[in-house]
Parts: sequence; C-alpha cells; structure tokens
Amino acid sequence: QFQLIESGGGVVQVGGSLRLSCAASGGAFSMYAMGWYRQAPGKEREFVAAINWSGTSTYYSDSANGRFIISRDNAKNTVDLRMNSLKPEDTAIYYCVRGSGGPFATVVQAIPNDWGQGTQVTVSS
Repeated sequence: QFQLIESGGGVVQVGGSLRLSCAASGGAFSMYAMGWYRQAPGKEREFVAAINWSGTSTYYSDSANGRFIISRDNAKNTVDLRMNSLKPEDTAIYYCVRGSGGPFATVVQAIPNDWGQGTQVTVSS
C-alpha cells in the first residue's frame, strides 16, 4: 500500500524557517510528480508547490514563490519543502501529495489522489 509520511512541522516565529520532509513507501515514486498542499483553519485546501518526476521543473503558488523551495531525492523516495521568511498566514496543515503522472501539472491542475496525513506548521508573531 502506497504511503506518504510527512515530518518536520512545528512552531516557528515570524521570519523563521522550517523544512518539511515527506517519505514515500509501498509504491512508485520516481516516475511521478510530487507536491505540497496546505489547509488553514476555516479555509479550503490550497496548492503550495510541485516538482516534476525528475526534479528538473518546479512550480509554486504566488504566496510560496520566492520563499519556499521544493526538492526531491528519487534515490531516497523523499520530497522536501524548505520554507523561509515564514508569515502568520503560512499557518496550516501541510500535506504531501503524489501526482497522477510525471509532469508537475498533474499536481497543480488536478486534485491528487494520494495524500499524506499532514503535518502542522504554526507561525507565531
């Protein structure tokens, strides 16, 4: 059974940094795009970042662009999200997702089928 397990969430002060990690197991990883979504209390889930199967192309939401960096290691079946200059509005549960194909569009343009359990990120002012 394919699983995605996130780690690295926590409480950080405004302007600080966090690195989220996601480990995949039980299924194919290197052939698929990966990404991150988030959901804040009382809000709909939203796309954050995506990376294609090879790690050569990335795509970010407007709010993440310039502050977050997504990367992957296909040898280790992991995908990371480095978050810098964090703001209170970044507070949310962050979910790792697997796309339905290799291009990052499979994460951005359609709701992915495979999700992790989520990790809480809280940015305090």
